[in-house]
Amino acid sequence: MKNDISVSQIMTKNILRLSLSDSLSTAESLMKKNHIRHLPVVENEHIVGMISLNDLLRISFADATDGGGDDVETTVYEMFTVEQVMTQKVEYITSSHTVTDVAKLFLEHEFHALPVVDDDCLTGIVTTTDVIRFFLENKSKE
Repeated sequence: MKNDISVSQIMTKNILRLSLSDSLSTAESLMKKNHIRHLPVVENEHIVGMISLNDLLRISFADATDGGGDDVETTVYEMFTVEQVMTQKVEYITSSHTVTDVAKLFLEHEFHALPVVDDDCLTGIVTTTDVIRFFLENKSKE
């Protein structure tokens, strides 16, 4: 299995993102609509944070994946800003990192997504799903 390929070959390049001015309701809506769990927060293409579905669940009194608690969620979401809820010290990789490098980082730090930053600008995102898919597809080619 050739697992020393660049992460640029498996990362998502067409990235959904938030800005600091977006609401938490917008974040949740983007995640639900697109079946994703992580969104980078950017200012002028520079990453300033990451927000995950787990971050939203932590502040919500209702189950964010269940349509029943919308009024409670909306009220809670209006009490916080994206900046207050997001992870601000974001670990990231470059597109030249290998898939193996990323897999090791996921294991060591229990990350589930890493932004890909080149020349100080967000160029992609790679998730545990991307890495697992890569290894499974290449395992079948052995």
